[in-house]
Amino acid sequence: MENAIQTFYELECIHLKSEVRTSAEELSNILADDYVEFGSSGRIWKRKDYHDNHVLSPDVFEISHFHVDVLSPDCVLTTYYHLMNHTAEKKTLRSSIWRKREEKWRLFFHQGTMTNGDQ
Repeated sequence: MENAIQTFYELECIHLKSEVRTSAEELSNILADDYVEFGSSGRIWKRKDYHDNHVLSPDVFEISHFHVDVLSPDCVLTTYYHLMNHTAEKKTLRSSIWRKREEKWRLFFHQGTMTNGDQ
């Protein structure tokens, strides 16, 4: 898969943008119908949780140590060993699984794990 790192880095950055995180409509353009997230809070989220009654905080993030593993032509694992939340001053470890359906990449699974920053 040509340019996989750039493509998925951009997708992850879009997922983290304030204007996307605060819009149920924008989130619906990214999240797969069967999306699941294991949040850094310990809560499990599903796509249905991101309808009009819940959106994400508009925090400012910075990704570092980004890596892509192509699992198949239509499935990719991304990991980043630090997602710095500059608003909350917290670091988390992150992983995502992106699946391609009907010629569009959708976020199928995401996990955030709190870290003390020593990782």
